[in-house]
Amino acid sequence: MLRPIPYMGVIYVVAEAMKLGFHNGHPDWCNLGQGQPEIGPMEGAPERLSTVDLEPSDHAYGPIGGTQAMRECVAAHYNRLYRRGKQPYTADNVSVVAGGRLALTRCFAALAEGRLGYQIPDYTAYEDMMGYHMHRVEPVLVETFPEDGFAISPERFEATVAEGLSAYILSNPCNPTGQVIQGEHLASFVGTARRHRCTLILDEFYSHFIYTPDGRPGAGPVSAAAYVEDVDADPVLIIDGLTKSFRYPGWRVGWVVGPREMIEILGRAASAIDGGPPQPMQRLAQVVLEPQRADQETSALRRVFARKRRLVLDVLGGLGVRFPHDCEGTFYAWGSLAELPEPFNNADFFFREALKRRVMTVPGHFFDVNPGQGRSESRYRQWMRFSFGPPEHNVRMGLDRLTEMLRA
Repeated sequence: MLRPIPYMGVIYVVAEAMKLGFHNGHPDWCNLGQGQPEIGPMEGAPERLSTVDLEPSDHAYGPIGGTQAMRECVAAHYNRLYRRGKQPYTADNVSVVAGGRLALTRCFAALAEGRLGYQIPDYTAYEDMMGYHMHRVEPVLVETFPEDGFAISPERFEATVAEGLSAYILSNPCNPTGQVIQGEHLASFVGTARRHRCTLILDEFYSHFIYTPDGRPGAGPVSAAAYVEDVDADPVLIIDGLTKSFRYPGWRVGWVVGPREMIEILGRAASAIDGGPPQPMQRLAQVVLEPQRADQETSALRRVFARKRRLVLDVLGGLGVRFPHDCEGTFYAWGSLAELPEPFNNADFFFREALKRRVMTVPGHFFDVNPGQGRSESRYRQWMRFSFGPPEHNVRMGLDRLTEMLRA
């Protein structure tokens, strides 16, 4: 027998849309729910890579933590962006993984018995991953609130960790809220983890999608790597990859950066979970991370996505969707439907009506991470995540249809 497993938010949305004729690339559908960025040519970005050469050794298993060359490449990438004048990361601080969810799977499998802090709203996959390990790990909820911009203050984080957490996980920038912990705020989180020996697991897949408070492209990426004092002692695990910031989700190339002893343990966990990442994609990934090419890609990314962000916030705000916190990261707008006329103020109704117009969105309750289903009613029945991941013309088409829907 198999246990019943519900779809994650985006997968559920796609499955429901497929019942109505959607397929990837359908020209008359607008996926304002999608969790990937546009993957085609983009204004100002380098040309997309489109070929891969195989070598005889590629047909064999590769190193479970990634090739030496790829691990050195990731370490150099972090040292260049975040560690100038500081102790550098080395290949021993990097584990390469076939995608972000597998990186998270390795981390969860490696956690010792203890209390794991998590916050809501946050990435939907955390719920089931916690559920697999509740015999060993006790999830501890830390709720965020609209009036605080869905952020946790350094003081509250310190007090929460001091209550006896052995680990804490969050996405930063946050999926779905777009909240970004950065600067002294982020340095404080890292300092708290260091002082209390609390393993801080930071899902940084949207690290390059950064915008200023007034909506302009940010100056650069954000990572806790900039605030680590000792790369082999500070209990900070950073997860990222090519999926979002470099727009190659189908390659399934991710990594974990952290203390070498923790990275070694992740490799041992991986030996029972997966066979390691494919070698051809790691060679291609090294091309993507070449400094000049990487900077060109991510700078173009911020310019293009900042423009789409402004479009989404302006149009939906004009329709009555309220954004208590204008996203400063990711490619999502987390909006309240509470002021829309009934029944459109209910996210599930809004979702179904939008599907009739070939527009996909993600109801907010999917981000109410609830391991073990300990809470019966979601706090986010009137919230919706809107994605500006698709190309701008497709985003505009979706916004036009939502405008027609709400004004009809």
